[in-house]
Amino acid sequence: MLESTTERPGRLAARSPGRRAAEFAALRALVRRETARLVASPAQAGLTLLNPLLYFVVLGTGLSGMVGSASGGGDYMAYVYPGILMMAVQMPALNAGMSIVRDRETGLLRAVLVAPVRRDTFLVGKCLGSTVTASAQGGLLLAFAGLAGLPYDPLLLLALLGELALVAFTLTALVTLAAVRITRIETFQSALGVTMLPLFFLSGAMFSTDGLPVWLAATTLVNPLTYAVDALRQTVAGAVPGGALPTGPDWGGWTPPLAVELLVMCALGVAALVLAARRFSRAG
Repeated sequence: MLESTTERPGRLAARSPGRRAAEFAALRALVRRETARLVASPAQAGLTLLNPLLYFVVLGTGLSGMVGSASGGGDYMAYVYPGILMMAVQMPALNAGMSIVRDRETGLLRAVLVAPVRRDTFLVGKCLGSTVTASAQGGLLLAFAGLAGLPYDPLLLLALLGELALVAFTLTALVTLAAVRITRIETFQSALGVTMLPLFFLSGAMFSTDGLPVWLAATTLVNPLTYAVDALRQTVAGAVPGGALPTGPDWGGWTPPLAVELLVMCALGVAALVLAARRFSRAG
């Protein structure tokens, strides 16, 4: 009896690396599952990109001469391009949350959760997989950077792709947090419809928010899409000839630099994912 008691801590330590390996294997499988959907359905990915591309080519070109003042007197195509990039990663992020709610309603989620891994591992893996998918789809629109007057500089494109990945992660984490709290697909769709469109237009994606009333301008400071769009716009402004693009949110007379905006998005995404994982692990 004494010998078996002495060996027990060693056995637990031996099992611990195996448990961690199983969790990482589950994470990789979930990420591959999400990315496999993109590879298996290129037509769906193309249709997802059609909407932001139409906004950029048709609306951007048509309004460029009419609303040049919305871009601070600069090139409207360059002004709207960061918003178009964010729009491209927004839809895959929304689909990630919708799939969680749909899987719960159909019972598929319960079947997945019988796997011998932690519940929050499933949620993190799904969020990371959706982030990779959304980043890949948004990255496809970098091929149209020339229409915004941007050079095809590899460093610039890599910087934009990295920022798109962070934006995709933050949006996916926020939508995932909503998905673990809302159990009905109809309610979830209605909630997204009510919130996402106003947040998008109040982010400065399509027009400057400088002329908004004080009470409405205050909402842009708590809008996560504001910092996503402005971070992309600051990167674009460094490559646009003249660099004449308007500044972003105003914190009492101080405009946060790019690094601060990236930090805000990262902190928001991590906090949302942690809250979603805790809620999901306690759910019945």
